[in-house]
Amino acid sequence: MGILGLTGFVEERGAFFTELRVRDTKLVIDGSSLYHRLCFASAVDFRRGGDYGPFAAAVRDFFGSLRACRVAPFVVLDGGRGADDRKLPTLRGRAAERLRAAHGLSRGDGGCLVPLLTREAFVQALGRLGVPFVQCFAEADREIAGLANRWGCPVLSLDSDFCVFDLAGGYCPLSHFQWQSVCAGEGAQGCYVPARCFSVEKLCRHFSRLNKSLLPLFAVLNGNDYVDLAALEVFFSRVRLPRGCAAGKGGKHVRLQGLLSWLSQFAEPAEAVDSVLKHVKKHQREEIRELLCAAMEDYTPSDVNLEDFFQNGKYECEAARKAGLPRWVLDALAKGKLAPFVSDALILRSTFLHVQVENMQRPSAHSTALPIRQVIYGLLLKVSQNTDASSPSKQAGELPVVCEFDRLQKTLKKTFVQAARLPADFCDDHHFPLDKLMEVPMSCRQLLLLETLGVKMSFLESIPSHLQLPVAVTCYWICCSEPKVKLHQLKALLLMIVSGELHRITNDPDPTVIHAEDDSIAYNEFLKWKEKKLQNKDFDLDAAHSFCQWQCCLQMGLYLNQLLCTPLSEPDLTRLYNGTLVHRLHQELKSTPSVENMFSSSPKMTQLYQLLLNTVESTVSPDFFQKMTKTKSESCKKKKASTKKKEAIRCTIPETQHLCNVNRFASLGVDD
Repeated sequence: MGILGLTGFVEERGAFFTELRVRDTKLVIDGSSLYHRLCFASAVDFRRGGDYGPFAAAVRDFFGSLRACRVAPFVVLDGGRGADDRKLPTLRGRAAERLRAAHGLSRGDGGCLVPLLTREAFVQALGRLGVPFVQCFAEADREIAGLANRWGCPVLSLDSDFCVFDLAGGYCPLSHFQWQSVCAGEGAQGCYVPARCFSVEKLCRHFSRLNKSLLPLFAVLNGNDYVDLAALEVFFSRVRLPRGCAAGKGGKHVRLQGLLSWLSQFAEPAEAVDSVLKHVKKHQREEIRELLCAAMEDYTPSDVNLEDFFQNGKYECEAARKAGLPRWVLDALAKGKLAPFVSDALILRSTFLHVQVENMQRPSAHSTALPIRQVIYGLLLKVSQNTDASSPSKQAGELPVVCEFDRLQKTLKKTFVQAARLPADFCDDHHFPLDKLMEVPMSCRQLLLLETLGVKMSFLESIPSHLQLPVAVTCYWICCSEPKVKLHQLKALLLMIVSGELHRITNDPDPTVIHAEDDSIAYNEFLKWKEKKLQNKDFDLDAAHSFCQWQCCLQMGLYLNQLLCTPLSEPDLTRLYNGTLVHRLHQELKSTPSVENMFSSSPKMTQLYQLLLNTVESTVSPDFFQKMTKTKSESCKKKKASTKKKEAIRCTIPETQHLCNVNRFASLGVDD
């Protein structure tokens, strides 16, 4: 959530904080706040699609500091949007902000943008480090507060809503949590993380001993992610706030102070709500009372017992139970084995596709991965007995429809896309509910994944198992991207993957396998090459767009693989993608083709690179990467023929086989 202006207000007044030495305690961590904070702290360049290695290193160092201070972390992540979808307007606003940031970065402006796979890289890092975590069914704030109060320990976050929750152990803002400056303790006490803890009591004392039970009403009246402030402007226009704080006078901090001072005259929330309602029209009063009371409930700790999850692996939530999801889906969501994207598609039939630093003149990079998403939707929405018969997507035997929020040029638009019809040999209409998906033989699930990506298992058998999914995704990307992938882009991507492998075997060697000395030599040579200053630092937007398409395909390949219970091994994202490196490799390959031989001192890495290149190239025609020269008239004829073909298949149902041959922009319509 988040309360307008509150973080800045309390930061200006240090008197609301107490100094804290964090050690020998449990700590409940807002996972979303943490990965955003670490991402922005570790990233140097936001234009090139993310460097997940340095991000994972920051995650490792953070939890290393906690371990040194004997702090037991428990990470709680937000889930999907929830069945009521109350935050939709806020999420649309944030998506539009991301789009503006991405556009600015694409033109060379400054700014920050969370790379596409950051959340997935964070979840993987938590798993590797053995840090206990849970993914809530919807927004996590109330469950974070409930768990922290159960244990009497602090909450670590960057969300100003935790200034309003009544927390037994207090709220530590991440901005004041000095995990990189661990201090040695005195005597036997051991080291600690210096921190500051927000004190609700100090805030309330400052405002004439304000009853802290009124703080939720303060948050709602001031405006948060759930309540549209415009609905309450009539109150601000009529009430006389202390210090001349009527609407529009003196800025938001002045209004915050005035609102807190005004509330301090009331003994309890009901009395204050009655006073608010006196300033609105009679016919609106009951509706606004319900709105206020419901919104204030958002600041009561949840009764979901996360302690039970961390002890026994059971996540029980009333909202999740009412949504009617299969048990295995709920368990997989809680354990982070399925992304919130899946629950949003399943419950709301609506998904957000996060923008990257793309060429805004071209179709969204996500359009390349549309056929993969359609198969995901086909798997999720096959449950005919639980769907609403009145839904327009179920009339006349049509396939279910999902609303996608994505970029169209520089504007956020919603597009309606049909789910894919699954192959007849994978399932039949009468014996395939979603809750039985795990009973489908693994060989069938693997076949569906590979058919969606357009590859055969025989192509992948010689590839190391942890690279099979990325290679299959790369084959798909080569076949489906528009404009066509260039050979330099493919080679840069594969060299980047090989460098990740080289880093893995030289830095985290398997004790049972003796790695060759030439691998270490090759790695040291690679590091020397990386340290050289690049002469040409130009940003190639078209190459960036192509690599964005690859990440979109990888993301949806991961999600489909997870939904099918990993018929292929899940790759380690931190070894797989480094945006700064792949852009540099691409740039140097154009002027210095010998860069392709940078791993020549390691026969194993040279062989791996050649294997990856040959595998991907074998899925396309021999002349695929040759430049095609056409006369203008030939080009126009082909374009007209293509337009006619697209119109003919615009409303057809996409099939799983040969998915790259269907029109990826086929949809039922685009709305503002």
